[in-house]
Amino acid sequence: MLSKLPLITKQDLFEMLSSRFSVEKRLSQIPNPALLHDGVKAAKRIADAIKNREKITLVGDYDVDGISSTAIMVDFFRQIPYPLEALIPNRFHDGYGVNPSVLQRIDADVIITVDNGISAHAAADICIERGIDLIITDHHTPGDELPDAYAIVDPKLSVCNYPFKEICGAEVAWLLLGLLKKELQLSIDMRQFLDILAIAIIADIMPLIDINRTLVQEGLKLLSITNRPASIIIRDFLNKSSLSSEDIAFQIAPRINSAGRLEDASIALDFFTAQDTNSAYKQFELLGQLNNLRKETEAQTTKEAIASVQEEDPIIVVAGDGWHEGVVGIAASRLVDKFEKPAIVLSINENEAKGSARSIGNVSIYELIKANEHLLSKFGGHKMAAGLGLESKNIDTFREAINKSAKDINPEDFLPLDNLLGIFETDEIDQELLEILEQFEPYGEANARPTFFLHEAEVVSIKLMGADKSHSRIEVRQYPHQRKTVELIAFRRVFEMPHNKKLSCSYTITKNEFNGKITPQLLLQKVYIADH
Repeated sequence: MLSKLPLITKQDLFEMLSSRFSVEKRLSQIPNPALLHDGVKAAKRIADAIKNREKITLVGDYDVDGISSTAIMVDFFRQIPYPLEALIPNRFHDGYGVNPSVLQRIDADVIITVDNGISAHAAADICIERGIDLIITDHHTPGDELPDAYAIVDPKLSVCNYPFKEICGAEVAWLLLGLLKKELQLSIDMRQFLDILAIAIIADIMPLIDINRTLVQEGLKLLSITNRPASIIIRDFLNKSSLSSEDIAFQIAPRINSAGRLEDASIALDFFTAQDTNSAYKQFELLGQLNNLRKETEAQTTKEAIASVQEEDPIIVVAGDGWHEGVVGIAASRLVDKFEKPAIVLSINENEAKGSARSIGNVSIYELIKANEHLLSKFGGHKMAAGLGLESKNIDTFREAINKSAKDINPEDFLPLDNLLGIFETDEIDQELLEILEQFEPYGEANARPTFFLHEAEVVSIKLMGADKSHSRIEVRQYPHQRKTVELIAFRRVFEMPHNKKLSCSYTITKNEFNGKITPQLLLQKVYIADH
């Protein structure tokens, strides 16, 4: 029973959060990148290419992780200095990653991939035919067979001894550059890239534990002081004295992502690699415009997707003609939030359907998709998110098959991981509480921001906010005897006064900074219709 959740104090909260971490790692304790399988081999080959003035081409990916990986590589090579051709495939014209169509545009001696390539079998074969050494750096789960590449650097390889596996593509690229720095005996400070690296780790929803926690902590600090033009623009835009992982996840990552989703990722790459603030500002403005367009497109797609859902299915599979390929992943996330089930959203283009999957709880959407790969033309990803393609005539068969596979999963695995800690006295929400919460930043995957529960709080008033009145400010009183009320902010949700004027919900507490004044802000997460 949710109403039976424990009443917790500040001291309880401190102890709960402290128990999440064993020992804090320092930057100096990050495991040696030489432990990455093929890491040293790849670094030596790139070093030889540089010494011999060979042509090197980099192939990235169009999401935040892939763009960040590419930006870090471009910046590093700029400092050597050595000419590096960097190419991020266009989602609509090229498809994903290094592939035969992309290779038609490349003339190189060495090709390096970042955040892609672990399933690039056809591209690897073409590289062998053309005498190109292909170096794959990726972090996605390998299939049963690996591409025939010169070197494959991926912590998820069964033969890889790197002790922490849950790193993003940008981290793999950064670690490889550390090895390259050693091979070339350069004096480049690898810490200078941590601002971009932190953005990638947060945006790719990596668990914020172990080395990821350390890198994000240090990266957010650097983001606040570095002279990198892109980072100057980011902190001017956020206008805060200290930056959080949520600032990046909700305000910066969607903008970076919008370029690859709607137009071309080169816009975001040019932002990250801009050499003056004027250029960076122009690109950031473009990203803002694309992000607004993305919101409109996504809202329409989500609305149509909701109407197509077969609610009896444990795994939602919906498809639509002409749905924008760039927003189907976000639409899938919206369906997961609404129906509390894994969701796959597919965009149909004539005979082909491409789409994205998002999961919930402990359900591995990757394993479910893999179990039905005979119906697909391609797929890839990890436990909580994946991409896939198939012939449109197979959509119904695939929907039936994946739902049949899901019948073997423990029903408890489908339960959302709400991580409700307990009931907190709203009178105790103050600056001291903010200081306790701040000690355990950054919050994110595997270190969720503490979520508290309000049981049948009295709703005093509801006001709608924003230019389009799409956000709600809900004033509540936790107990009838209290004089003090608190405000809950519900973004992208319009609330009406409940008939009994009561509200049971979960919420998180963040720091609100306005006109130099810092106050606690309560963000509504989930409304519970009845106690259960």
